[in-house]
Amino acid sequence: MAYHSKKQSTGFWASVKEMAWLLLIVFLIRTFGFGLYQVPTGSMETTMLVGERFFADKFTYLFCDPQRGDIISMNDPVFEYSSNPIIRSYQEYVGWPIWPWGPANWTKRVIGVPGDHVKGVIEDGKPVVYLNGVKLDEPYLNKYPLLMMFNASGREEWRSYVPDKPFNDQPYYRVNERSIIHSYQLKRFNDEYLEFLVRNYTTITAHGLLLHEPQKPISAESGTRHVGKDGVSYWTDSDEFDVKLGTNQYWLLGDNRRGSHDCRYFGPIERRLIHGRILFRIWSIDSDESWWIVDLIKHPIDFWKRMRWSRFFQMVK
Repeated sequence: MAYHSKKQSTGFWASVKEMAWLLLIVFLIRTFGFGLYQVPTGSMETTMLVGERFFADKFTYLFCDPQRGDIISMNDPVFEYSSNPIIRSYQEYVGWPIWPWGPANWTKRVIGVPGDHVKGVIEDGKPVVYLNGVKLDEPYLNKYPLLMMFNASGREEWRSYVPDKPFNDQPYYRVNERSIIHSYQLKRFNDEYLEFLVRNYTTITAHGLLLHEPQKPISAESGTRHVGKDGVSYWTDSDEFDVKLGTNQYWLLGDNRRGSHDCRYFGPIERRLIHGRILFRIWSIDSDESWWIVDLIKHPIDFWKRMRWSRFFQMVK
């Protein structure tokens, strides 16, 4: 009997050891090999939509640096990282993306790499980016306006909207007419906010829809924009900036320029924050839920209706 108990104990600890090794291998692969990401915001529309899941290659960036045009995943650059190197490493590589344990993951496109001169100006009423003195051709930019509406959680959001299609036949996001925020609603409850939107190139349609039109600039109005500086470089929370990138500095922008919080607001980011290159779209659903299983439990029938089947299993660029 004692012999049998000893045998059971040995088997138990052997299983624990095997499980520990398995978790270590999974952790190493997940941290340094590849990542799976969900898109939480519309900053990369329409290249990437809220609710989509992507595969990212982390292994290549262990040996090669990001290149211009890469769509990358990175740690939140405005997160307050610890000055302790051990804690910071935990935050960057291990910590859950929930404050205060670790930063969230962001996705942007690489515009400038170390040594580049990146300049944003407004020409003929449109924002333009110059890279090392040459005007960039950016076919990936979102060409659709953004519609102001409430999401399922009741929060204000701007989503890509195709004007020549009815609300019930939108290709990117399902638009419920009751969720649309109209100009008369804002005028009734927050007239100052409506005036601010109009000053910042928000279009009000004949039906009272509020739209951020593509190729309309976010300008650095005197006294209303924060100005960040690093030597002779500056950025202004707008489409006007002039930056000479130093060693290990990158300039990242979202494809959805009217709806992206990027380097225009917080300046160049360090190489160490970039940890993967987005390569492949696995699947796509019109949902704000962080966990798809929660959405499925809440809406077992509607869940399948919100699938964007045409955007499954695609390379992204």
